This record gives sequence, C-alpha cells and structure tokens, in this order.
Amino acid sequence: MGTKAKAGGKQLLLFTTAILCPLVLGKGTVHISEPEIRVPENNPVKLPCSYSGFSSPRVEWKFVQGDTTSLVCYNNKITASYEDRVTFSPSGITFQSVTRKDNGMYTCMVSEEGGNNYGEASIQLIVIVPPSKPTVNIPSSATIGNRAVLTCSEQDGSPPSEYIWFKDGIQMPTDPKNNRAFINSSYTLNQKSGELVFDPVTGSDTGEYSCQAQNGYGTPMKSEAVRMEAVELNVGGIVAAVLVTLILLGVLIFGIWFAYSRGYFDRTKKGTSSKKVIYSQPTARSEGEFKQTSSFLV
Repeated sequence: MGTKAKAGGKQLLLFTTAILCPLVLGKGTVHISEPEIRVPENNPVKLPCSYSGFSSPRVEWKFVQGDTTSLVCYNNKITASYEDRVTFSPSGITFQSVTRKDNGMYTCMVSEEGGNNYGEASIQLIVIVPPSKPTVNIPSSATIGNRAVLTCSEQDGSPPSEYIWFKDGIQMPTDPKNNRAFINSSYTLNQKSGELVFDPVTGSDTGEYSCQAQNGYGTPMKSEAVRMEAVELNVGGIVAAVLVTLILLGVLIFGIWFAYSRGYFDRTKKGTSSKKVIYSQPTARSEGEFKQTSSFLV
C-alpha cells in the first residue's frame, strides 16, 4: 500500500506541475483554429483567436499587407481607423463587411499585463473577388524569326487570376509540342503572369489572339480578340533605303566639293580693307596762295 500511495502521489505531483508550470513560468499559448479564411467581398467574417496561460491577458491584432503594417486592435480595444466596422471580443475580431483592401495577414498577439508572458498566432484573410475583363497587349504584326511578347492582365480578381490564351478561338496548350494544331509554333505560356512569348515567331503564328482570366470564383472573363500577322523581313526595302541614303550622301559631298572648287567659300577681302596715305613735299608758293603742307589720296 505504501508503494502504491507513493506512486499515486508522484503522478498527482507531475499532473499538477504540468498544469501549473506554464502559468508560473509565463508560458502562455495562442491558438488559431484556421490558418486561412476565405470570404466573398462585402460579407461579414470573424477571425477567431483562443489563448491560455494568461492570468490578465492583453490582446492586440496586427494587420500586414505587403510592406504596410497597421494595428486593428490595441490593448483589447479596436483602433480608431477600424472602430466603425470591426468589433472585439476575447475570442476574436469580427468585420461587419470586408473589402478587397482587407486582404492580408492578421496576427493575434497576447501578452501578460506587466509581465513577460507572450504568445502570437497568424491567420490569412482572403477576400474573394471575381475577375474583371482582362486587357491585352498584342502587336498587330511580328517579324518571322524575331521574338514577340503578348501580355494579358486584370486587377480586380482575388485571389489573383490565372490566364488562358486562345488562338482563332482554340485554347492554346501550355506546351505546343503536345498538340498537333500548335506543333509548328515555338512559344511559352505563363498562366500566372499572363505572358505569351513567341521565340521565334513562325509563319504559322498569324491569327486572332484573346485571353481569359479566372480565379475559381464568379464567371471567367475573356478579352477582345486581336489579330497578329507574322510577316517576313523586308530585305528589299532595307536595301533600297540604304542605297537611297548612300546616294543622298554622295550628292551632298559632291555639292560641298564643287562649291569649294569654285571659290564660293573663299572669304579673302581684296582692295577694300585698308587706306593708303601719300605724303608730298610742299612747293614754294606766294604768300597769297593757299599753303598745302600735305596731300592725301584715298
């Protein structure tokens, strides 16, 4: 009996220690039941947060979107910028209505009043928005043998849309070599970025191109179709342009040479740049005559 009593006492001590140690040592825990929540835009949503091991918990919520960080809740109170549409409770925060601007990471941070006990957990909020009609950038012509880039994008879809390309109404596979209709084409298709790159362009790439944006919510949206012509390099036109340029350059050089040979650029002044003064000795004259002591010849 004594041995059993000691064993029972030891188990009770271990159980009590396991329960009380986190409280004594300040090792509180914070728990999020769902790491990710998806909700349609303009709908309400609650972000839950549970915690234990805190005798006097102080709860804060942090919101991170890209490089921007803001506080939704500070010291168990909703901050001024959120108080008109968010409410706080010890079990989480509730949005009355969410918009696409609320997309991001929310962190529930719990600390002990005046102590070192601290814990946190994060939850990703994805506000669902169907895609809008995508815009495309498609060249009207592309030179055979060169590189051509076609782009497709839309800004509203949340989560971000993926893109499908069509040529003449037929969906283009991600690898053209796996489809007989596109086996003669050389392109790469990025469904995440919406880029369609021909490298190089071939004669079979002429056609009408359009793209479709979809993110799994709402109706997939398709762009207008734009025609791209695959054209040969105009060697004859390039040669003609070079010849005309050389002829014009030759005429200009000849004209300059002819002008110099005829003296049109000679600016030497002849007989107009100085005056000559001739001095002559005075001759004897009578007193009544005019006495000229020198004469000037211009």
